Amino acid sequence: MKKKLLSLILIALLAIGLAACGKSGGGQEGAGSGAAEGPKILKVATSFAYASLDVHKDSNGWYTSIYGMSETLFKMNENVGIDPWLAESAEVDGTVWTIKLKENAAFSNGNPVTADMVIRNLQRLGEVNTGYADFAGKYEMKADGDKTVIIDTKDPYPTLINDLTGSATGIMDLDATTDFDNDPICTGPFVIKNFQPEGDVEVAKNENYWGGDVALDGAIFYYMQTDDSKLLAMQNGEIDCYNSVSSAALAVYQQEPDKYKIVSIPGARLQFYFLNMNTLDDSLREAINLIVDKDAIAAYLEGTVSPAVGPFNASAAYGKVTVPATDPAKAKELIEADGYTMGADGFYEKDGQKLTIKIAYYEARSLDTIAILLKDQFKAVGIDTTFRTEEDADGTYIADGDFDLALYCMIADSSGDPLKFIKNTLEDGAFYDCNGYDNAQIQELIAQLKQETDTAKRAELANQIIQMAIDDNAFGYTGLFNKTTVLRPGVSGFAENIPFDFYGIDAKTTIG
Repeated sequence: MKKKLLSLILIALLAIGLAACGKSGGGQEGAGSGAAEGPKILKVATSFAYASLDVHKDSNGWYTSIYGMSETLFKMNENVGIDPWLAESAEVDGTVWTIKLKENAAFSNGNPVTADMVIRNLQRLGEVNTGYADFAGKYEMKADGDKTVIIDTKDPYPTLINDLTGSATGIMDLDATTDFDNDPICTGPFVIKNFQPEGDVEVAKNENYWGGDVALDGAIFYYMQTDDSKLLAMQNGEIDCYNSVSSAALAVYQQEPDKYKIVSIPGARLQFYFLNMNTLDDSLREAINLIVDKDAIAAYLEGTVSPAVGPFNASAAYGKVTVPATDPAKAKELIEADGYTMGADGFYEKDGQKLTIKIAYYEARSLDTIAILLKDQFKAVGIDTTFRTEEDADGTYIADGDFDLALYCMIADSSGDPLKFIKNTLEDGAFYDCNGYDNAQIQELIAQLKQETDTAKRAELANQIIQMAIDDNAFGYTGLFNKTTVLRPGVSGFAENIPFDFYGIDAKTTIG
């Protein structure tokens, strides 16, 4: 009874808070749950809020894309492929790219998207965002008429189009925008109606949208940091959808399938581990990978991750690799063939030394949970473990290499191409080249991957590289975080079927 009363109190308080947000955001007319009358306003919970809407700076473009305000030249699709968006096509000849813009692409004020404006956007992006600095300094860009952009990257750049899907590359009307932080003029189906820096955001339909009819009249994005507040708001009918659903909330929603629609697909954020080539011999590394039970880990994490084979989504052309099945019995054979015998305490030992694995991890992205699960899985076979727990993995065990097994989490695929992750983890001298793995053939293949422009051949090279790393037992890829979205019945088009997190509402988003 006390728990029920507490829940009712929390729901009441949350409703009051949301009502206050609605007043500051221009009102909540038209229930997002699909009211029969009034404007169609979708209500969404978001986990982050920024102080600026300047698309090019920092990570702001991530959310202006989710808000349906900004659009890029190209975009990722449900199959981890690339579609044209503001652009019509792209061709490359050596280092020279020719990008043709769509004839009808326009800003929300009606001004056309021109080649000159696109070039100026890319130059500004290079000036204010270090990740794109080459656009401001190295690359030569020129307009060939109003709708053709020519970019000479000087060196081969086969992933240019992939990088132009990045949310920071959204195109703004630089001449007409007077306040980039609070009211940028973009091309998307929605425009800013009310912006609270680091708070709630309200958008309205772009009446001049170049891409056709817009189904919604607007949307409100409520900034909610905690999983409990989102769950309560969803149960109370105050919001219509959100993603990054926690396992606890997912269990609640699954109990009432008539009230909530759940869409869960493997995303792009990878949980994996490095195996130290300097401290573990070939047999031990192979044994470890045969012991780790990815299915059991995914089951324990209750639907928040899917077991991984390699670092990339298996549906991608460059995600076609294989790994041996979990086999603790074979692992024990390898350990014993390596000269270890079982001690009286249930752990293997050799030359008076207990077989002990040092596991390094940081307490985020469920890595602490995985560390405990690995400890249990290793113990069941006869391997003891110690933990090295750090807050800053990059500044500690990634930098100093003091581990046997190092857990880590990163976005493995941000633009539909494998090069970035492969370079970061496998190229000699890269920051995450931290486990002593040295394979000259892989370095040759990476050099080829940097130059290759044919998509199919790029996928073939990437699969070959990753398969070699798997076969050498240099890594273990445990899970891909699921992108899990909850929606009310009738709500659709919140990018719920796209693995990438930087898309949200668009012209087809509907509340039924």
